[in-house]
Amino acid sequence: MNQTVKLTHIEPISIPVEGMTCASCVRRVETAAAKVPGVATSSVNFATKKLTVEPTEDFSPEALTAAIEKVGYEVPAGAMQRALRDAGYAAPSANPHAGHGAHDHAHHENAADEHAGHDHMHMHGDATLKRDLAIAAILTLPLFVLEMGGHVYDPMHHWLMGVISTQNLYYLYFALATVVIFGPGFRFLKSGLPALFHGAPEMNSLVAVGVLAAYGYSLVATFLPGLLPENARYVYYEAATVIVTLILFGRMLEARASGRASQAISKLAGLQAKTARVERDGKAVDIPTEEVVVGDVVVIRPGERVPVDGTVVDGASHVDESMISGEPVPVEKGEGATVIGGTINKTGSFRFKAEKVGRDTMLAQIIRMVEQAQGAKLPIQTMVDKVTAWFVPAVIALAVATFFAWLAFGPSLSHAVVAAVAVLIIACPCAMGLAVPTSIMVGSGRAAELGVLFRKGDALQELRSVDMVVFDKTGTITKGQPELTDLVTAEGFGEDEVLALVVAVEARSEHPIAEAIVKAAEEKGLAVKPATGFQATAGYGIEAHVAGRRIAVGADRFMEKLGLSVASFAEAAARLGDEGKTPLYAAIDGKVAAAIAVTDPIKPGSAAAIAAMKEMGLTVAMVTGDNRRTAEAVARQAGIDRVVAEVLPDGKVAAIHELRAGGRKLAFVGDGINDAPALAEADIGIAVGTGTDVAIESADVVLSGGALSGVADAIAVSRATIRNIKENLFWAFGYNVALIPVAAGVLYPAFGIQLSPMIAAGAMAFSSVFVVLNALRLRAVKVS
Repeated sequence: MNQTVKLTHIEPISIPVEGMTCASCVRRVETAAAKVPGVATSSVNFATKKLTVEPTEDFSPEALTAAIEKVGYEVPAGAMQRALRDAGYAAPSANPHAGHGAHDHAHHENAADEHAGHDHMHMHGDATLKRDLAIAAILTLPLFVLEMGGHVYDPMHHWLMGVISTQNLYYLYFALATVVIFGPGFRFLKSGLPALFHGAPEMNSLVAVGVLAAYGYSLVATFLPGLLPENARYVYYEAATVIVTLILFGRMLEARASGRASQAISKLAGLQAKTARVERDGKAVDIPTEEVVVGDVVVIRPGERVPVDGTVVDGASHVDESMISGEPVPVEKGEGATVIGGTINKTGSFRFKAEKVGRDTMLAQIIRMVEQAQGAKLPIQTMVDKVTAWFVPAVIALAVATFFAWLAFGPSLSHAVVAAVAVLIIACPCAMGLAVPTSIMVGSGRAAELGVLFRKGDALQELRSVDMVVFDKTGTITKGQPELTDLVTAEGFGEDEVLALVVAVEARSEHPIAEAIVKAAEEKGLAVKPATGFQATAGYGIEAHVAGRRIAVGADRFMEKLGLSVASFAEAAARLGDEGKTPLYAAIDGKVAAAIAVTDPIKPGSAAAIAAMKEMGLTVAMVTGDNRRTAEAVARQAGIDRVVAEVLPDGKVAAIHELRAGGRKLAFVGDGINDAPALAEADIGIAVGTGTDVAIESADVVLSGGALSGVADAIAVSRATIRNIKENLFWAFGYNVALIPVAAGVLYPAFGIQLSPMIAAGAMAFSSVFVVLNALRLRAVKVS
């Protein structure tokens, strides 16, 4: 009886599937999964060999597994349960009603353990492949040497005929070939023949038919030679065994290269601490990281890796957060500071309270984003899918036509068999199936190494065509850590008096500028007086009553809105703006009392990153709510040519529309809550990972650190990945278009050249390996 998983949330489930060898396999698995009740959508990534389904409320893991196995493929033992845990669901046998956030052991499985099972399956598959290849090679070598050596070296031919005889050689060849074909080569028959009989042939079907055709013809020549004309009594055992051996060799090279391509996730998973030291019943005990629960107090000593995310409750240290930010300088941590799982403590010791564990940690979220990016199907894949849908049936039809054409017009029956087998063997849908997903896997993995996470699959393709990058200022170009630098007062007002009143109004605000004012007041030891009657106007300023006085703090436009003139501070404001400082004004009882200047320095490396973008042919602009003079000063420091200033929080979307005029494709980079609409409106939204959750959720791409170099890296990776995909597709299609006719014998009438099935097997194996090796070049992508 199938058990269903009662879902309280909908998360895609990614399940490893064994036995897929080409794009036709992908289509069969996707179709089978889509027909299962409880599956809304299904998609297979051929490079990662994973099926991703979006379940509905009546999803049944057993029904999905059965559907996959029915069409000839396998879900490894335990893989479905791991996939359910990875997606945040409880296994049906354990707790069928558990939903997202259930605090059981399965839910808290750490990032490393989630991938350990997958790595074990890959290792087992590689070991089996190596064993089969070794057996095939050991048995094929003597067969090949005896058969081909006799053709090439006459003395050897005469010796063999005299000592062993032709018929006895055939019996020996038969024995060796039978073991190879039905031993190591049985994997091709096991999946290829059922697929053929079900009317959905795939790459293994081509290999199986080709090998069995050569083997079957040889059987007739060996045991029933009278059925063949005298000029056609040849055996092709060596062709059948060499085909099996070469294709196994190609599969092994492909598996090794694919393993290198998927190292990004393995490296990320390796950052997870295996154990954690937590306080239980007044004692510090070591437990597996997956057993840490929210609320546990975790003890961290020098040199240890932080196991989960949380907040420091006591102690102090410096923590290496380079895995997140890319910055090599350790970050100081004290009481109240946030620590992230996977980062490394340096010299001090501290205790922290666990707040995010298991799949909720930042590291686990990053791994999921990378996996989703690697499993994405880009729009360019649609064209490939359409071609591969008819490719294998077309090849089989062409092989049959080739056989009958040469049978009718060729020199012999054996020639017709050789040509047909060569057509079947040389055709390579595998290369076409790998062309796109392998490049995506390597490209998105390289992006992750550079601190770039693609949240939405099509962003990897779309980002390449962006021609304008628009930045928010505060917290994106600048550090987002403003400091109060100047306080210019009107006659009759003292600095401390004004600052004490202003800080009373700003103390309840979380705006970075307000925090800078509060910090300055604290440094002066000024007491914060109580304020009442708060009235804030978004994008303008704030008013309140302090000690019976009416205080207003905000931009010049706020003063104008209140009917107050700032003309007396015009000279000071111009000077401050030219220095890149943001001038604010404070009014006390209806009179402008002071101009307050706050500066927010640009991030180190911002100017270099923007220069790199310009070298890439991109137009760079900045949108900010700051006054024009200050905005232009910051833009000059950063090397930005185009500025849209004095934009209200709800005006960034309109600014994007204006900048996009003329058909430009635009990426917007921001970090705050007020950037979320602009991130969603832009063609590509890029969120700085140090920003708010709202901004990150609205973005297509996330920079895990705060450095703007990540924007240039993201675009460089996108451009290189799509270029690499096009190269792979050109090779995959060009290879088949060029060599299938040669295998069919188009060169034979004019030049007497007929491609051997053995050479065809080598070419086919190499074509897939070439695609994977070409994709691996993306591991070196960087902005020059």
